Amino acid sequence: MSFIVLGLSGALTHDPSAALYIDGKLVAAAEEERFIREKHAKNKMPLEAARFCMQYAGIRPSDIDVVAFPFARIPLTTPARWHYARRYWYAPDRSLDAIFNGNRHYRRNERRVRDLLDKLHISWDKIDFDAVEHHLAHASSAYHLSGFKEKTAILGIDGKGEYATTFFGYGENGKIHKIKEFYDPDSLGQLYGSITEYLGFDMLDGEYKVMGMAPYGDASLYDLSRLIEFNGKDIKVNTSLVNTIGLRRYKEGRRGYFFSQKLIDWLGPMRKGDFADDPYIHYAASIQKLYEDISLKLIDCYLGDILKETGKLVFAGGGALNVKLNQKILELPYVDELFVQPAASDAGTAVGAASYACHVRGVEVEKMTHVFLGPGYTHDECVEACEKHPESPEFEIVEDVPQRAAQILNEGNPLAWCQGRMEFGPRALGGRSILGCPSFKGIADRINEQIKFRERWRPFCPSILDTIAEDIIQSTQPAPFMTITFNVAEEWKSRIPEVVHEDGTSRVQVVSEETNPIYYALLKEMERTNGNGVVLNTSMNRRGEPMVCSPTDALNMFFSSDLKYLFLEDLLVTKRGDRDL
Repeated sequence: MSFIVLGLSGALTHDPSAALYIDGKLVAAAEEERFIREKHAKNKMPLEAARFCMQYAGIRPSDIDVVAFPFARIPLTTPARWHYARRYWYAPDRSLDAIFNGNRHYRRNERRVRDLLDKLHISWDKIDFDAVEHHLAHASSAYHLSGFKEKTAILGIDGKGEYATTFFGYGENGKIHKIKEFYDPDSLGQLYGSITEYLGFDMLDGEYKVMGMAPYGDASLYDLSRLIEFNGKDIKVNTSLVNTIGLRRYKEGRRGYFFSQKLIDWLGPMRKGDFADDPYIHYAASIQKLYEDISLKLIDCYLGDILKETGKLVFAGGGALNVKLNQKILELPYVDELFVQPAASDAGTAVGAASYACHVRGVEVEKMTHVFLGPGYTHDECVEACEKHPESPEFEIVEDVPQRAAQILNEGNPLAWCQGRMEFGPRALGGRSILGCPSFKGIADRINEQIKFRERWRPFCPSILDTIAEDIIQSTQPAPFMTITFNVAEEWKSRIPEVVHEDGTSRVQVVSEETNPIYYALLKEMERTNGNGVVLNTSMNRRGEPMVCSPTDALNMFFSSDLKYLFLEDLLVTKRGDRDL
């Protein structure tokens, strides 16, 4: 009999997902947003994602042994609820609620899980339900999937879970040990998110835009240190300015923000529009530097001794998607190797809760070597989608897909690329991508303006052959998931300028033949034809939309943009009258 664990996320009303482990093997994982076509799937549970996982694995509801969920009861005897009550004194309803009704969110979540299981025909009475602490799920998603066998430092930076916002610990012999946690409202993630809102983006979605804006600014022009007190060991967010609730929130109409009128009085009005201009680029640079500086000092304080002993660090939580911080972490003298969970946000807690449930039952989970865990589609399903699509696309069967794709790219054309199973996590890694030739001048601007309809200053990332990776990034650090930026070697800056950011770095994906053979073959063909085994790679979606999942999703996006070429498996799809090759 197999041991089957279904992990579910969605505890904090965003990024619901499902993951399925069978005997320690991660068989399937997917985010709900991809199926319902609603970015972040706010206030939803992962119904379609769970259905996909079960259908893909061919299991029945009665086959599931454990359902794991990343949200647990927090006892009043722990410091978390008391800290929350004390720090939110200015909102007494919230403060008293933390003391007298501090697990109401847990009870709500349990009801939502029960309702979801009913819809999936999974009997609550016949499964074990594991409620895993939120940051413990993040920690497990990083540590247990890293493949590290040595004593390993564990870092978690997030907005918040039940109450915890930041986690420092270590893993040894499979067991996770806590060293230190910070609690809401003292959150580096929510501090960064508050400034993200002030800079005109949505919290939980626009933080990477702030990070992309930061290199255009000068952090020394504005000192934002008054946003947070830091004494080398503890943080205290200034809730009169940021991470505010209740009456302290700045409002425009009926919408309240996670910062106050005092912040507006200090820094000026919120940024509007799509332009990266003064002073907002400098605010972005300053908050990025503040986030990096405090994070690095906290790592040194709580994890430094472990790292000096072993050199291994794993990182998860929404804060782990800050790839510039990850570069700075990797540059620390005592960090030899860094594993960042590729689905570091709350979507990854489905995997983390499930992997933790496996661990406590003595089932060792496999190392994560790829994220191609979502749906895949056959040749016949792609043909059917084309034949049924109202735009009546033209398509042909291509025998040598990498050769034809390289020809299109080398002509200076962007190319939509849908191959194999969909990626789990926020990064397109050669499954659902838009590609370009990074040596072709202007290709990045063209994709930003005419295809993805996003801000011009947003950077693009390269996928590179493993055989040339060390030459480009000047490091042997594994980088299969686009989770770390690296300084690009001078020679390569001129060879692939469209994927080098303003500060001379790139967030690279190093591609191996083992994990994605057809994508690897494309990169080899690019190397053969133009000398550079590199492509520009961005997710196949338009601004504000989730990454595409199905062939129909891809066709819909294709016909609503200026894309001319789309590969659906071995089908080359074009618009009528648009084909040049």
